[in-house]
Amino acid sequence: QVQLVESGGGLVQAGGSLRLSCAASGRMFSSFAMGWFRQAPGKEREPVAAISLSGGRTYYVDSVKGRFTISRDNAKNTVYLQMNSLKPEDTAVYYCAASQRYSMVIIATDYDYWGQGTQVTVSS
Repeated sequence: QVQLVESGGGLVQAGGSLRLSCAASGRMFSSFAMGWFRQAPGKEREPVAAISLSGGRTYYVDSVKGRFTISRDNAKNTVYLQMNSLKPEDTAVYYCAASQRYSMVIIATDYDYWGQGTQVTVSS
């Protein structure tokens, strides 16, 4: 069992930056593929970024490439999402997710554990 707790969300002006953190409880964090998703009002949850067990492979949705960076610190049981050059369309609830079945995961249904979400609001 893994519990995920996101933090770092908030209100920021367009062009600004935020860093989201997701702290995982339990053992064997390094055996979980991790990802970030977001859900805006009235829209479906979409994958934002994903990272492999060791951190050697990453994935980004096209809309955030070059602006967002996913990373993980297995010693601290934490995965991060650095978000730069934020746009109003990035406004959403951001969720952290963990998968123990695969080394790299993009699809939501392949994740086993989810955090409660953190709100990110970007004003224009």
